[in-house]
Amino acid sequence: MYALLLPGVYAPQDDTALLAEALADEPRTPGAQVLDVGTGSGALALAAARRGAEVTAVDISRRAVWTARLNARLYRLPVRIHHGNLFDPVRGRSFDVILANPPYVPAPDTRRGPRGRRRAWDAGQDGRLVLDRICRYSPPLLRPGGVLLVVHSALSGPGRTLDLLRAAGLKASVVRRRWIGFGPVLRSRRDWLRERGLLPASEEGDGTDEKEELVVIRAERPL
Repeated sequence: MYALLLPGVYAPQDDTALLAEALADEPRTPGAQVLDVGTGSGALALAAARRGAEVTAVDISRRAVWTARLNARLYRLPVRIHHGNLFDPVRGRSFDVILANPPYVPAPDTRRGPRGRRRAWDAGQDGRLVLDRICRYSPPLLRPGGVLLVVHSALSGPGRTLDLLRAAGLKASVVRRRWIGFGPVLRSRRDWLRERGLLPASEEGDGTDEKEELVVIRAERPL
């Protein structure tokens, strides 16, 4: 899904692949305006560009911006990539599709904002530090009939995502789900997640607290 990855940039993983599958389910519309917010390596932006879309990508990490630009150049795909915080670089614009794979991992230490690689996944104690902003600020950027596709863990409250997007006037539903094994970050936080009630109690060794469910939520603005 990518050619180059600079140190500290989030590598495409299961959540990236699941969101790419949801994107592939959308109708191909040559010239569609697509925004990939939090682009990371640029994998999703490149996938949209291959479908004939006119793609704009944004990331707050300068290394991610450099990585995405290098990958776009290597694949000779015309993706406009901006450095900035979420939607700031695209104020005043509107889009047919918005893609978002934001930080969504619940984190016990919120005294300071995440730095370095942790910025790609840590998202406050409920995992919604960035998700709530996406739910608030993305609906006005959608054109009539436009679609938001956002992926995150079931640990960070897909029900709240659905409620916020529906309250903004969008038709929202979960369109994809996938269970995956814990990586090192969640494994190290298993006890803390259980204490907060985000993981069910389990019998020792049964493995039920070693998996998380990923979901893709699709939200469409009415015509």
